Amino acid sequence: MPDASKRSKSPGRRSAWNWSATVGLAVLGLAVSAYLAWIKLTGNTASCGPIGDCESVNNSRYAEIGGLPIALFGMAGYLALLVALAVERRPAGREIARLGEFGVSLFGTLYSAYLTYIEVAVLKAVCPYCVVSAIAMTAILILCILRLRAAEAEA
Repeated sequence: MPDASKRSKSPGRRSAWNWSATVGLAVLGLAVSAYLAWIKLTGNTASCGPIGDCESVNNSRYAEIGGLPIALFGMAGYLALLVALAVERRPAGREIARLGEFGVSLFGTLYSAYLTYIEVAVLKAVCPYCVVSAIAMTAILILCILRLRAAEAEA
């Protein structure tokens, strides 16, 4: 028969791993977005190597909204996620923080899917940094859903 004390610790460890993985992915996304914003704002060339065509993507009309680089909005999204993740550690703000994380990551995933479509179907060029950001945001969404489901099961 399984030891009840081990069962009760297991969800906590999974939750801690999930939270830590989400933080790591948000930091990765923030770093990628910051790099792309810096490239756009300074007029430098992204170092994509032979993997993609960062310049075509980063210089397209889809790389800005209202004159601001899309990457700045990505940075704001990842920063919002990191703030919500910090709030989630406090019992008083846990539920609203998780819902905020879900909302930001859902919007980010949907917008990343739109931008990926633009890259492939319209620009016919792919930016590997954008792909990393899209994968990170999608993984964050999945982890948020798992945390929300686990919280519901515990309630």
